[in-house]
Amino acid sequence: SIERTITPVSATRIAGRYLAHQKGLPSLPVPPLQQTCDRYLTVLEPIVEVDKLRHTQELVAEFQKPGGVGESLQKGLERRASKTENWLSDWWVQIAYLDYRLPVVVHSSPGVLLPRLDFSDRQGQIRHAAKLIGGVLDFKKMIDNETLPVEFLGGSPLCMNQYYELLSSCRIPGLKRDSVVNHAKSSSPPTHITVVHNYQFFVLDVYNSDKTPLTEEQLYTQLERILDLSLQTNKEPIGILTTQHRNSWGKAYINLIKDETNKQSVEAIQRSIFTLCLDAPMPKVSDDLYRSSAAIQMLHGGGSRWNSGNRWFDKTLQFIIGEDGSCGLTYEHAPAEGPPIVALIDHVVEYMKKPEIVRSPAASLPMPQKLHFNITPEIKKDIDEAKEKMNGLVQDLEMRVTVFDQFGKNLPKTHKMSPDAFIQIALQLAYYRTHQRCCSTYESASLRMFRLGRTETIRSASINSANFVKAFDDTSKQAIRGQGIDRHLLGLKMQAVEDLGSVPDIFRDTSYAAAMHYRLSTSQVPAKTDCVMCFGPVVPDGYAVCYNPKNDHINFAVASFNSCKETNAARLSQALGDALVDMRTLLEQTPKAKL
Repeated sequence: SIERTITPVSATRIAGRYLAHQKGLPSLPVPPLQQTCDRYLTVLEPIVEVDKLRHTQELVAEFQKPGGVGESLQKGLERRASKTENWLSDWWVQIAYLDYRLPVVVHSSPGVLLPRLDFSDRQGQIRHAAKLIGGVLDFKKMIDNETLPVEFLGGSPLCMNQYYELLSSCRIPGLKRDSVVNHAKSSSPPTHITVVHNYQFFVLDVYNSDKTPLTEEQLYTQLERILDLSLQTNKEPIGILTTQHRNSWGKAYINLIKDETNKQSVEAIQRSIFTLCLDAPMPKVSDDLYRSSAAIQMLHGGGSRWNSGNRWFDKTLQFIIGEDGSCGLTYEHAPAEGPPIVALIDHVVEYMKKPEIVRSPAASLPMPQKLHFNITPEIKKDIDEAKEKMNGLVQDLEMRVTVFDQFGKNLPKTHKMSPDAFIQIALQLAYYRTHQRCCSTYESASLRMFRLGRTETIRSASINSANFVKAFDDTSKQAIRGQGIDRHLLGLKMQAVEDLGSVPDIFRDTSYAAAMHYRLSTSQVPAKTDCVMCFGPVVPDGYAVCYNPKNDHINFAVASFNSCKETNAARLSQALGDALVDMRTLLEQTPKAKL
């Protein structure tokens, strides 16, 4: 299943040089085998029937007996850990992303909705876009100079590697496995961005010949030229090819780049620092549905009639500004998790508030370069097929973005509770009320305390709901300290593939499948900016829930698939609001504990 994450606790930032800091980070530990086996059985209790659990207990006992297969795989994993910077990271990127063959759009790449901007015309659109480009280039300067403030969590420094993967990188489709290229590390790093408007792609150099970034005025002029060069909307939306199933796109890609012009155009997109999508206005909706409608524009573009072809979904970072004031981004997930994206967003949003320093008029600029594509009948057929599939996916996804305004993270804090634990309990309660059962629940925890660390799973569904907060806080600590069970189990499974060429029975068991079938996939995305991240469910009968807790309100995005008759994003969203209110009532009726 696909992976998304954000650090559960807000990190603090302290200035420091990147590489010197990285060397001092500890390596990810391999947890003890028995500890993982015991915790695995505990995780299964609330979600697996008694007779199935008994069978699994026998398999686990067999797996971990002295001299057995588990012990030998554990030793193999420990050997790997002693020889690599991080025993998990390469496997993880491969399994969670590059081997994953469903389309990246909806199934893997999150969208982020920023607060609506105050304009509804093209002048406003490109004025804000020029400011946004300046903000990203300002952040890039810190990456290039290695002056990004180092983040700390609970006194421990965090791995900053993901920041260096965000810009000038792109996913490349393959027939069975994708790859990621990062041009920032090449001998001549790119100096251009890609701008897309009306399905047409442009190369925009964002630096002058003396290596200074273009001013806001210069960028505005260049964006104005791009709009003038792309007024017609009758072009084939070549970008929609990137929405395909990865194997189909892998095939279409080979065919597309046979043509030298197409190849050069594609490489210019892949090499660019990031992509800026200048979108046509969205379909008009009522004010209460605006956020949901704008969020799906950020997530998938609304289908082939709207903006799904105005993207290159393989690009790591795509900022989106609509003609109607909608603003946000989508990102391809393989190179990085949410925290670096949010730090970049917070920086850009702050930067956009600053007035521009007026500079003397610059020399005339070269025209932005339009990227050309030769569309053969075969490529046209691939585009039509991609349109049809994309429109089906758009129809299938239900997204509800709501602002819960009764209270925010300050309320649980006054009761000495973790706001995240509080919200996770509310989710458990809302799911139970909606479906009358518990389910395997995924919440991401960051492993960035370790070198090249990515994520671990906090499993928020516990056997004893009365002690839930306590259980949750304990689990959270285990997960971020490298003592969670999910990545260890994955490591043992991968080690088995390498050593034995097959996997032990414990991984073929129905209980293992149940544990990995996350009907609730959740992610806390705390940002200074009043934004919300959104993504699609990781299983056909599941929900995706993303939230940004502010002091006095909480932004929620809940998604489900219409093709599943059981799930309903609007209903769960409503149940979540009710659960939070009921939990507050319970707290208010309970005498405060004396600490």
